[in-house]
Amino acid sequence: MKKTSTIRVNGNMIFKGHKLTIGLDLGDRWSFYCVMDEAGQIILEHKLSTTPEAMKQTFAKIPRSLIALETGTHSPWVSRLLTELGHEVIVAHAQKVQLISKSNRKDDRHDARTLARLARIDPELLGPVRHRSAKAQIHLTVIRARAELVSARTALVKAARGLAKSYGERLRKCGTQQVSRELAAELSVELREVLAPLIQEVESLSERIKEYDARMEKIAKESYPQVELLKQVKGVGTQIALTYVLTLEDPQRFPKSREVGCFLGLRPGRRDSGESQPQMHISKEGDPYLRTMLVQGAHYILGPFGEDSDLRRWGLKLAARGGKNAKKRAVIAVARKLAVLLHRLRVGGEVYEPLRNSQKAMRAVA
Repeated sequence: MKKTSTIRVNGNMIFKGHKLTIGLDLGDRWSFYCVMDEAGQIILEHKLSTTPEAMKQTFAKIPRSLIALETGTHSPWVSRLLTELGHEVIVAHAQKVQLISKSNRKDDRHDARTLARLARIDPELLGPVRHRSAKAQIHLTVIRARAELVSARTALVKAARGLAKSYGERLRKCGTQQVSRELAAELSVELREVLAPLIQEVESLSERIKEYDARMEKIAKESYPQVELLKQVKGVGTQIALTYVLTLEDPQRFPKSREVGCFLGLRPGRRDSGESQPQMHISKEGDPYLRTMLVQGAHYILGPFGEDSDLRRWGLKLAARGGKNAKKRAVIAVARKLAVLLHRLRVGGEVYEPLRNSQKAMRAVA
């Protein structure tokens, strides 16, 4: 007869002789976990504090297990910690686990059980995602922090313009980065005195944003030389290129470059049924910030300052087809193609030729 050895965790017995599957429902303060054996029997259910110390204390004592948790604020550091402790970790895509997201019986205990059951049956049911490394995450945090400052600056500038209009005056049109006390000098004395502190905050934010810009350039130069490959495309600067590199991290995870467009939610959704094939909006899955950056790059490529290229010509043809949403569709399509192009440049390390396809076509005709 097989001997069963045990260990004690928080006063409960965990059987080491079994293949364990654990569902971990992460909360901001407290988390709940459910331990199942290979037969689907619940061995242990308990809650713990959502802190590194509590996670280590609990899961370091449990034999190597399959642990499933959902994406969320705490999932990056928790998944890394559990992996370091020797566990196999599956990070479930929260939006794809509809048994949890659309459940009419939602509580921490039930969610942990559901995660454990799905992971035990078939991990693919969880729509697993891969979190980036700690190094990539801290570098990406620089970009996200800068974005928050830009958003705050924009809000303050809008407030200043609105307040001036309500007093019957206007701030001269200019970019948010150009708003300064000199611009407010055109206002009346009483209004200028009221808005002066607000304008000073805008100037201060602009200085902090410049500091982040310098930090991004330094990070790209010292840690990610592949950024220069992506910047060969006019309309792709350090911010877009570095965000792209850090978000995808390992380009080899995509067997085909065209899969990147789907990964970033730039592909139309699909709801085919029989002969019905309705036209859907893009799925908007994946990282929303990188998707926004690629759309901004697409606007530049199709705009008046965009360089002549195969991508620009293709996008302008789409926009010229007419229709109410032709320009919007063209921008999204170019953003998707841009995502694919950047992946090809990064994987192949090629020199970018803006008119490669057009030149091939001309030589074929000749």
